[in-house]
Amino acid sequence: MRRFRLPLVALTLAAAALAATAGFAAYPERPVKLIVPWAAGGDTDAIFRPFGPQLQKHLGATIVIANVTGASGTVGAREAKNSPPDGYTLYATHDYIHSTYYTGVSDVSYRDFEPVCTVSATPSVLTASPKTKWTSWQELLADAKARPGQITVGATLGSTSHFFPALIEKSAGVKFKYVSYEGLAPRMNAILGGHIDLTDSNLTQKGKVDAGQLKFLGIGTEKRLPQAPSVPTLKELGVDVVYAVTRGIVVPKGTPGDVVEKLEHACAKATAEPKFAEDMAKQGTFVRFMDRKAYAEFLQRNDQLNRDLARDLGLLKR
Repeated sequence: MRRFRLPLVALTLAAAALAATAGFAAYPERPVKLIVPWAAGGDTDAIFRPFGPQLQKHLGATIVIANVTGASGTVGAREAKNSPPDGYTLYATHDYIHSTYYTGVSDVSYRDFEPVCTVSATPSVLTASPKTKWTSWQELLADAKARPGQITVGATLGSTSHFFPALIEKSAGVKFKYVSYEGLAPRMNAILGGHIDLTDSNLTQKGKVDAGQLKFLGIGTEKRLPQAPSVPTLKELGVDVVYAVTRGIVVPKGTPGDVVEKLEHACAKATAEPKFAEDMAKQGTFVRFMDRKAYAEFLQRNDQLNRDLARDLGLLKR
């Protein structure tokens, strides 16, 4: 009987391997959850909501968006990290995953995931409450120097909305006072109500600026944008800051390569849809697709950049 044990084991393993391969080849067979770690109505949600139907179209599975909020995106990151690596849980992330890790806000790193693709890049705009007395960056700068640490900035601490004004602080030689909010929606409510003086926003708020409800003081791009030609770049104001939030999709570490590949190809087709470009234009955002290889390289570079920024700003905890 012994002579048949090895072949039998080999056959069993081969059958299991074939079953697994067949399972992945059939992917996706059920709805796919896309975790957005911020509240509905915020920037990240507003980008992935219109992306969801396009991805669904090209992946061939229902995309269910789940807003899992809390702790500067950490609650959603942990849920995504701890989900089965089977392609049925996707995570909508951006640069915050580096900054929250290095500032000690989160224990989740980009290394806990497999990159799939990027979908967009959103330039940051330094935005003021209409109740402030400034009409320009120069007036804000003079006031900030006269009242160090008294001008309030709404931010999700340790995230991009914190790093952007912190970089402006460093470049301009001023000091702000930070007030913590979970995501863009509550920050915008606070600044519209005059409860804070400044925040990081983007071109989605241009309508409110045109209506006199907000003030754009400077944008973090290399050149002025045709969508907002009257808004000066920070660089031309003497503030050497260029900043945009890049958003993408990752999956839990260990997700099979062929599943990641299917997601990558679906992502490429989804971001190429004209309707998605139209939707992104409404969000003050540019479509920016990178495949998994390019995204992996970007994440590595961005991780080091954010570590260096956290160190330079005195925020490094890891």
